[in-house]
Amino acid sequence: MFTGIIAGEGRLTGRRKVGGGVAFEVEAGFDLDKPEEGESIAVNGVCLTAYDIKGRCFCADVSPETLSRTTLGKFMPGQRLNLERALRLADRLGGHLVSGHIDCTATVSSIQREGDYTVFHFIVPVEQTRYIIEKGSVAIDGISLTVNSCDANGFSVSIIPHTLKLTALGRMKAGSRVNIEVDLIGKYVEKLLLPKGDDSLQTSGLNGTFLAENGFI
Repeated sequence: MFTGIIAGEGRLTGRRKVGGGVAFEVEAGFDLDKPEEGESIAVNGVCLTAYDIKGRCFCADVSPETLSRTTLGKFMPGQRLNLERALRLADRLGGHLVSGHIDCTATVSSIQREGDYTVFHFIVPVEQTRYIIEKGSVAIDGISLTVNSCDANGFSVSIIPHTLKLTALGRMKAGSRVNIEVDLIGKYVEKLLLPKGDDSLQTSGLNGTFLAENGFI
């Protein structure tokens, strides 16, 4: 589990094929204090298992499933990466609860400067838009951010200068692809409210009447 508060950037220093997946060699841009073999590290929002940890460097295997669902399959040595080590129970929860399990990828549709802030607009698959709400939380390449606004095709976020400087978002441009993890609480609530075996809101009967009858509103 993570918080979406990026510790700093890292760099992909090596990539090699391992079965149907790949193994990454990563150098963090910060000290890995008291590292533990097999610990979880989020790489651009993707939870990976770190091994062969030596100083600031570590290796992580990326499965075929992860390669197909995230942007990691396109990464080559030299790529800059957002890194976050796993949450400890004593840590401050400065962002929001992030699992490191990517729901989809999104495309940067536009980037606009508004004073000291930078507004990014993203296009996401339509089936994911219902989980993204105005002023709700979303993780973009592992970064916990607050949604500015939503529409039928996607959403926008406003980025402060500190986040642009600390993360790989500062090098994004229109057309760039990013990993998206929607707020997991919404997904769990939806699943619990759906009739057993039904994955469709259209046929679930989930509406105001249902919520009122079951004490939710």
